[in-house]
Amino acid sequence: MEINKKIEKAKKGDQIAFTFLLDHYWNEVYGFMLKRTENETDAEDIAIETFSKAFDKISTYNSEFQFNTWLIAIAKNVHIDLLRKKRSNLFVEITEEQDRQAQNIADTTPSAEDELITEQNLSRLLQFIKELKPHYQEVIHLRYFQELSYQEIATKIDEPISNVKIKLLRAKKLLAEIIQQKR
Repeated sequence: MEINKKIEKAKKGDQIAFTFLLDHYWNEVYGFMLKRTENETDAEDIAIETFSKAFDKISTYNSEFQFNTWLIAIAKNVHIDLLRKKRSNLFVEITEEQDRQAQNIADTTPSAEDELITEQNLSRLLQFIKELKPHYQEVIHLRYFQELSYQEIATKIDEPISNVKIKLLRAKKLLAEIIQQKR
């Protein structure tokens, strides 16, 4: 029942509920896609895109179905889209309306977590960051060391803002796990 409460909170825009759902279902979605793609990078990219799409469309989720089933269906569609893109090697155009919506979602002000990360012992923190995968290192560096907004990061790495937010969330979670292990 706790999951249903978190889903309802997420539907109302609760970021803590989003984080809970991401943490709760990440391994299932990532593991499913890893078996399907046999490629860690593709599986991770698909999982990120899946959560991004799920959170953008969470208001359409029908509670008659299991949430993980809904996420896996989204992941399958993302994977199919990725395969089509690889085959056709075409770029997807973003409409002006989608771009405006993304800009309205963007939160460019640093959070309390942002402030804490920048206050950590820099040399030790850099060592921990180096243990992350390169694309996670990049978003951490752009956000916390270059202090770019989500929009600026999205532009720089040529990805939607929602993907940037998910990558940062995942990078911070992995970084926290590394720090915890080293204590």
